[in-house]
Amino acid sequence: MAALFGARVRRLRTAAGLTQAELGDRTHVVSTRITQIERASGAKPTLDLARALDAALGADDLLVELWPYVYREAFPDWSRRFMEYSERAVVIRQYAAHVVPGLLQTEDYARAVLRVGRTLGSAEQLEERVALRMGRQERLGAADRPELWVVLDEAVLRRPVGGQAVMREQLARLLRTAAEPHVTVQLLPFDQGEHDVMGGSLTVLTMPDGSEIAYTEGAHYGQLIEDPDEVRSFALAYDRLRAAALPPLMSLDMIRSVMEDNHRGAKVPSRSERRRVAQEQLQQSGGGRLRGGGRRVPRRRARP
Repeated sequence: MAALFGARVRRLRTAAGLTQAELGDRTHVVSTRITQIERASGAKPTLDLARALDAALGADDLLVELWPYVYREAFPDWSRRFMEYSERAVVIRQYAAHVVPGLLQTEDYARAVLRVGRTLGSAEQLEERVALRMGRQERLGAADRPELWVVLDEAVLRRPVGGQAVMREQLARLLRTAAEPHVTVQLLPFDQGEHDVMGGSLTVLTMPDGSEIAYTEGAHYGQLIEDPDEVRSFALAYDRLRAAALPPLMSLDMIRSVMEDNHRGAKVPSRSERRRVAQEQLQQSGGGRLRGGGRRVPRRRARP
């Protein structure tokens, strides 16, 4: 991608009748920097430089649109491949253990997350990483948007990443996004105890051909799983988490309560309370009652 970006710059520069030195003057960099970009050598172009080149060459945002793919090459192979799969997935199922998933983060929340534990060399690199993350969110509004199902550990709500104001806006974003028909958000409360995915986060992607990919991530590592048997195991673990989580409406009520800073009054519903709510929902939808194992028991028809 860096080579493609450089070739586009060279073609546009030649068409504009500019030398490398003249283009460097217009974009406030030395001519050797333009040489590096065109040859795909040296440091990759920054987002600000891509914008400056676009403006100087009248490229109508072509270079800005190519930039995320160039910048992505700085990520490890497994991370790049996961992002490529994510862009094509028709269903995305995520369990988040520590922070709100990137697809649902606000810009300030993303900045606070990316600032911690990263080996970023400058504030400019941080802003580039934030811009890349915000750009990936655009797919949620596209015509081919995926079905998104997110299970959040309760710790995600309780940790005020970026401070109270940033966290409040992030929770508000969750509530707005969860109102979309293609997005489901559930909360896994602390009282559920241990589970199969403790210590990390999990994503299961369903591709257009029906195949699935799994991805696990910790603080400083990630692993892409493509073996079908292993993926099925992770998909089953995700389904268990989803079953243990609060129902969507109850989850949103708890998010709203935390957002309104009612921490003391926001109690996780007990198992019996959750069971009562589920029973009421079944009755309202014409379903049967639930046995202890959670199975639906059909109503007996009255004898004539």
